[in-house]
Amino acid sequence: MKRSFGIDLSWVLLLVFLSACEKEADTINGSFFVPLELGDWEVSTPEDQNLDTTIVKEMYLTASKIGHIYSLLIIKDGYLIAERYFNGKNVNTALPIASVTKSFTSTLTGIALENGKLTSLDQRLSEFFPEFDWESMDPRKSQITIEQILKMKSGYPWEEFSDYNDLLWSSFGDWLPLISEIPLRSDPGTEYGYSNLMAHILGIIVSRAADTSLYDFANQYLCEPLEISIPVWWTDHEGYYYGHGDIHSNARDLARFGYLYLNEGKYKGQEIISSEWIDNALSPYSMDLYGREIFDNFSGLNLGYMNWFSAQAGRHTVFFSWGHGGQHIFLLPEYNMIIVTTADYMPGQDSEEDWKKQKSITEMAGRYISQLP
Repeated sequence: MKRSFGIDLSWVLLLVFLSACEKEADTINGSFFVPLELGDWEVSTPEDQNLDTTIVKEMYLTASKIGHIYSLLIIKDGYLIAERYFNGKNVNTALPIASVTKSFTSTLTGIALENGKLTSLDQRLSEFFPEFDWESMDPRKSQITIEQILKMKSGYPWEEFSDYNDLLWSSFGDWLPLISEIPLRSDPGTEYGYSNLMAHILGIIVSRAADTSLYDFANQYLCEPLEISIPVWWTDHEGYYYGHGDIHSNARDLARFGYLYLNEGKYKGQEIISSEWIDNALSPYSMDLYGREIFDNFSGLNLGYMNWFSAQAGRHTVFFSWGHGGQHIFLLPEYNMIIVTTADYMPGQDSEEDWKKQKSITEMAGRYISQLP
């Protein structure tokens, strides 16, 4: 007699359907984004913090359909009110945050100034690199100031829109010589030019001024007081930690870094950096860089220090640090709110299709902010 070991397909389909219904119910009930209680953040709910749960749910449902997003967190009035991890990641996942690193670098510059390691933002590039023959270079280069670098107005070109992007990324981390090799595009202090090279050079300036590695300086003056960690931070050919990118972080630590800015430079009552620096960092120095031409839910992008942008989303002013692939720290002072996203940082991927992918995360957050009353 022939035996059959087959499985009734109808039962399999029923189980799949019930599982899908259960997941959908979780989404509807809000458990889809209930924060984990781990003791590092006080936990609350959107309702208890006077937020419309419906639009929070909509944002998380949208996030669940984005194939390269890793996390989405919302902090309101100091409470973690919504949290979810996607695509195989979890609360402990620490991955590259791309150009959000620049916001760390600019913050460390302020800390170095306020701790006497730097004497002034008017200090010039040539003071920190005596190994270069400045007289043989464009004389404007020696006059570039720290403040001009912070404002992305050093005069060096925006590498992505110049002939020097390939030179930068093919140098295998040997970036210091590029100070002399890459020509200026404009007089220092006059025009915006988003320069990865200069962001890295700023990190070296802080390191040399403090006479320690940028990593050790960050740990002592920023990470330990803020109770965050940087598990991985890559270095260049000379052993200098990259100032433009490559810090690894998890989403909760990024939220705490954002909270430092939302809370005027203080954390648990301790001043880590002055409120004056925070205000200066978020002030606009380059106006209307791009907006509706690339985004639907943000307009009028302005740039503060290094990688702190500001824009309008609906009726609301938003400040945010922005990294390739979809790394964001959004600050909404009006609501005392932070939104954090992390994602695949998509190294070397900059096609139109790649841009649509990372834009989907920015637009998701912008759509939510625009719906706030």
